[in-house]
Amino acid sequence: MKHLLQFAVALSLLVSWPLLAAGDADAGQAKAAVCAACHGMDGNSMVPNWPKLAGQHGAYLERQMSLIKGGQRPVPEMAGIVAGLTDEDFADLAAYFSSQAKTAGLADETLLASGESLYRAGIADKDVPACMSCHGPAGEGNPLAGYPSLAGQHAVYSEKMLKGFRAGVQWGEEDANSKIMTDVANRLTDDEIRAVSSYIQGLHANE
Repeated sequence: MKHLLQFAVALSLLVSWPLLAAGDADAGQAKAAVCAACHGMDGNSMVPNWPKLAGQHGAYLERQMSLIKGGQRPVPEMAGIVAGLTDEDFADLAAYFSSQAKTAGLADETLLASGESLYRAGIADKDVPACMSCHGPAGEGNPLAGYPSLAGQHAVYSEKMLKGFRAGVQWGEEDANSKIMTDVANRLTDDEIRAVSSYIQGLHANE
């Protein structure tokens, strides 16, 4: 049933996902200075609390900035920054960061087996679907359905996000993807979240 729900949501997003303007990566690079303190000039954050933006799907980045500006996705640290940015700025920044290569990460060997099992097979007796069913076998994501690339993302950040979803955080009534994540994360323990977050950190999207 869970897989059927996700398929239905993904199909609806393929039809209704908004068409976003193509940005200018060169212009985005010039505008990225304001992002560098937290996310790194090339989108590879050195601080694990802040996500890596490099290599992320441009449409996803653009949408998240819009959600933050609109208040649907609460990120207090970014609210003041995006408030002064235009849709063109969002498109340019997204074009730039999506064109950058994401740095590789490493998984904790002691968590590797359990993290890989959850990512690739889910947990059948808890009705938890495999992460790769939406985010791809190598963590490459699905840009048409709005599912982000996860490969190489900081484990600390992924863990924080999953715990937020488990606590019921959603990004507005119309954001189907965050609703799916709150439903899935609600079935995960702290140990399971830690393990899959570590595994995600060690994934490489080009594998």
